[in-house]
Amino acid sequence: MLVIFLGSKLTAQTTITGKVNDEKGESLVGANVYLEGTYDGASSNSDGEFLLTTFEVGTKLLRIDFVGFEPYKKEIVLDGTPVQIPVIELKEAFNELTAVTISDGTFEAGDRKKSIALSSIDMVTTAGAAGDVYGALQALPGTTTVGESGKLFVKGGDSRESKTYIDGMLVYVPYSSSSPNNSVRGRFSPFMFSGMMFSTGGYSAEFGQALSSVLALQTNAMPVQDQLNISLLSIGTELGGTKTWENASVTSSIGYNNLSPYMRLVPQNTEWDKEPQSLSGDLSFRLKTGKSGMLKIFATANRSQLSTIEKSLNNPGSDFGYQLINDNYFINTLWIGEIKKDWILTTGFSYTDNVDKVTVDSMNYNEHLKGTHAKVSIKHRLNEQIRIIAGAELYSKRYKIEFPSMDYLGSNGFSNNTIAGFIESEMYASRKFITRVGARFEYSDYLNKASIAPRISMAYKLSDKGQLSLSYGWFFQDPEDEFLLFTDRFEFERADHYTLNYIRNENQRLLRTELYFKDYKNLVKYEIGETNEYDYINNQGYGYAYGLDLFWRDRMSIRNAEYWISYSFIDARRDYHNFPYEAVPDYSSKHNLTLVYKHWVSTLRSRIGGTYRISSPRYYNNPNSGDFNSEKTIPYQSLDVNWSYLHRQNVIFYFSVSNVLGFEQQFGYEYATIADGDGVYHSAPKLPGAKRFFVLGCFITLSKSGNINQLDKIN
Repeated sequence: MLVIFLGSKLTAQTTITGKVNDEKGESLVGANVYLEGTYDGASSNSDGEFLLTTFEVGTKLLRIDFVGFEPYKKEIVLDGTPVQIPVIELKEAFNELTAVTISDGTFEAGDRKKSIALSSIDMVTTAGAAGDVYGALQALPGTTTVGESGKLFVKGGDSRESKTYIDGMLVYVPYSSSSPNNSVRGRFSPFMFSGMMFSTGGYSAEFGQALSSVLALQTNAMPVQDQLNISLLSIGTELGGTKTWENASVTSSIGYNNLSPYMRLVPQNTEWDKEPQSLSGDLSFRLKTGKSGMLKIFATANRSQLSTIEKSLNNPGSDFGYQLINDNYFINTLWIGEIKKDWILTTGFSYTDNVDKVTVDSMNYNEHLKGTHAKVSIKHRLNEQIRIIAGAELYSKRYKIEFPSMDYLGSNGFSNNTIAGFIESEMYASRKFITRVGARFEYSDYLNKASIAPRISMAYKLSDKGQLSLSYGWFFQDPEDEFLLFTDRFEFERADHYTLNYIRNENQRLLRTELYFKDYKNLVKYEIGETNEYDYINNQGYGYAYGLDLFWRDRMSIRNAEYWISYSFIDARRDYHNFPYEAVPDYSSKHNLTLVYKHWVSTLRSRIGGTYRISSPRYYNNPNSGDFNSEKTIPYQSLDVNWSYLHRQNVIFYFSVSNVLGFEQQFGYEYATIADGDGVYHSAPKLPGAKRFFVLGCFITLSKSGNINQLDKIN
């Protein structure tokens, strides 16, 4: 009986053969071949071929697995007859960690990013940034350093074309206020942010009202422990602390800056009557809600004041006073959570209240802006390869200018409410190819105009190390507030972006190149009337900008050190505002080069850094010349250095100096608005506040563990 049983099993033995390749026809060695629900299996050899024998009978499921590829399944009938499987081509599995990502025009920083140009702390650890987010961004390609401004000028666009968002909500007034031709800073402490997305073109349909760039800042997540930060600086002091609970935390800080002692020691180009002073405070609250929800509340309040003595160009030999008092309040709230599997809801609200009280000689005026932004969005993942985001927004702005000392001028203002909606989808055709298609709708009740902005981006992964991205889109923005005061008969200003980008990231070395073209339409034009008021305001202005950006960063070649090289070529021309014809705007520099170096010296317990910038001359207009915008500034140069010394694990001493070599810096000339009896417009050079700027500080952190410090948030 035993012999008969064994014989029956042998007659039912089936041989299964086949070959396993990838989609390129290459053999896959070591693929796992087996019958589901049995112990019968085999592996493919060096030629991708396999041979599997089994005593199973009936219909079974043959399965082939290989790491990084989608499994292959096929039902086969086992009856003792040999089974020959045609050549099997396994499809590469989708893996978001290794898949291509859209990168055109975008620099990102944050711990979750897998291939980034900047670390999350580079916003403030670059020499010359002086702890200012916007100062650090000027070390990236596509930007131009405009020393008398301090604001972001991106790819041939002016500063108002760049918008700032915190946790997805608009900041109406991101910069501090200052006197004429003195540079400004960002309003927010870099201590409050864990990452950023800086897009210089081709950005998502989620963002609007920006012709050139978007800076999206992400506030810190839930802190892990209580701590107290004490900052003692040569220009002021700051005290900050964090208190944590199981599901909530509060972080707050208060700072006072007074530049009087410093400016009285260091020679200044500006004649100060009262040096800049400011008092500021901020508060950040975090609360975990449910299993996945998070509520964030971020608020700041700031008062600053200064006064200068300015030379009158219209009346040579005479002076006049300029006084500024600024009050700024900002609040930002965000809730985000997963409402069901693969559905994420985000709601947010921001409010800005900014008042500039200005006195020029005996005349005073007040500029008052109130702005709100409300937003709701939903993200849904249909499957591993398709994601959709959609949302609705409301922007509301109230702008008013008053002349208290001149009742006959009264006040002037406007209110503008804009509703917006957007939808966008990211679709992976494979782990090597992605397409992002979206559109944005906006309607302004003040302008009584609507716009629809299509946007499309795509990226292809050329290899494990490199990828190519391409994008195109329309971008709209309201005209400037000072023009909206006079009339509502405007179209939206518009810029069309064309961007081609290549990135290669290998062994902690990053190469990034980008070509772009921007086509401007509907820019505001005007003429100055006899009473110095705007005449013939219209939307007939136009312009363009094209260029090449190069970025190289190396964290590998030099031990304990890193460096990057940033270069931009920009050719920008416009016929807008009161330009008589198409010309290069005065903020655009054709060539911009930045070299950044950082080195940790373990024997000295120090981090040393340096930044060298050089930009080609910028054009400016000399009304005494017959040609418009034909004069040139001198090239801009600066070498900035910093040094952080870790005295103890929680105590750091810090020193920085800008323009350490004392390069001559001049930003053109300012001219009188009226000519003298000889028909000459008097002038004065635009100079930085001082040839160099020094900062000396001590940073102390107190915590339970005793090993937390602020080294990664200074320099």
